[in-house]
Amino acid sequence: MKKAELVFIPTPVISHLVSTVEVAKLLVDRDERLSITFLIMKLRSDPKIDRFINSVSTACNRIRFIDLPKDEPDPNQPRKFLFSLIEAQKSHVTEEVCKLVSQSESSPDSPPLAGFVLDMFCTSMIDVANEFGVPSYIFLTSGAAFLGLQFYVQALHDDRKVDPTEYKGSDVELVMPCLANPLPAKVLPSVMLNKESLPNIISRARRLRETKGIIINTFEELESHAINSFSNGNTPPVYPVGPILNLNRHGDRDEESDNRKDIKQWLDDQPVSSVVYLCFGSMGSFDVDQVKEIAWGLEQSGHRFLWSLRQPPPKGKIEPPSDYTNPREVLPEGFLDRTANIGKIIGWAPQTDILAHPSVRGFVSHCGWNSILESIWFGVPIAAWPLYAEQQLNAFQIIVELGLGVEIKMDYRKDLYSDGNENVISAGEIERGVRCLMELCDEKREKLKEMSGKGRKALENGGSSFTWLGRFIEDSVDHLP
Repeated sequence: MKKAELVFIPTPVISHLVSTVEVAKLLVDRDERLSITFLIMKLRSDPKIDRFINSVSTACNRIRFIDLPKDEPDPNQPRKFLFSLIEAQKSHVTEEVCKLVSQSESSPDSPPLAGFVLDMFCTSMIDVANEFGVPSYIFLTSGAAFLGLQFYVQALHDDRKVDPTEYKGSDVELVMPCLANPLPAKVLPSVMLNKESLPNIISRARRLRETKGIIINTFEELESHAINSFSNGNTPPVYPVGPILNLNRHGDRDEESDNRKDIKQWLDDQPVSSVVYLCFGSMGSFDVDQVKEIAWGLEQSGHRFLWSLRQPPPKGKIEPPSDYTNPREVLPEGFLDRTANIGKIIGWAPQTDILAHPSVRGFVSHCGWNSILESIWFGVPIAAWPLYAEQQLNAFQIIVELGLGVEIKMDYRKDLYSDGNENVISAGEIERGVRCLMELCDEKREKLKEMSGKGRKALENGGSSFTWLGRFIEDSVDHLP
């Protein structure tokens, strides 16, 4: 029995950490030779992350977590904040891995180091893996099309000498191997259209090409076109092993249990398939002007709604939104009274519980990849309102490539780092989007249900993702001396 240890280095945000831990759990459940050590970088003290990690440590003895020492990157450089944090942690990672290696050399029971599994933002840690002479793999918390887009933009820049930032504001459509339809440049992620952030994207894509393989949180049946586009040998092997979801929501049960019961009770009281759920992810929030338009749009639509309304962080701070103490302050006057019988405003949302509830019919979403996978899993169609990162591309996929959702505004974008005024989508557009979503034809709902079934099947013994996970284990562990 050749044992093996993998070192996982996730990005320190809850949406990345959760799916990375879920893939680690799949690996140790599947193969008893494997042990996994997580090296955890901390941006700041986050009780949600701490609770999540504690619950996993208690439940699984072959996954352990080591907190790296805190480094304080320059808060005046918000765009470089994450990358400077990761760079500063390289020496701490080296130190911890040295301890692991010497432990395995001195004790026959300790498994040897088989490789690093890195978050897509942690590509500079490839240097550390190289120092130890072990391969690096990437775990991509986004979809396969986004991986293809990164390779496409890098090749465009390096080989064809095209500057992607010139597409900003243009009507050009880009034909790329990872998508079946031409992609309007206006839905390219903001970082690819920004002269300051583009070099980071390009260098990250170059580094992705150096890895031994890329594990992706997707499944073949969902993104077959994108996955097939990697079979020409110009990129590392890809392993689509999803949909990887944390359906049990470890670590947030206790704190939120009263809140959760209250939400469940309200949903139980609504008719089947009658509620539109609105939530914009762990970093999603809007200024007061936009909040008012959403409220008016919902009220005019006449549909029952459950709305996760979050308060933006103070200007200039990059931190998750918080719950309002009193939402009345930002909502139109009298709104809560007028909609008391058909709507509910909440803060934090137990999203998978909500999507699983039979009264929920539609989901107005920022199109984060985890949210898309959850909506497919539970067969709840999306009205796309992307904000940042690769969410515009995800919205394009769900609407154009897959035909599984409707649009609120596919090319909407909100800069997480900017204090500037955001574009405001009008109540009329929101009302239209909500109506389209709630009146979505049976044919599309049936198609979504079918995709949901394929996603569940992919994870079962003999399913496509089950098979790819096995292949990753063979490639990463079986070659050990």
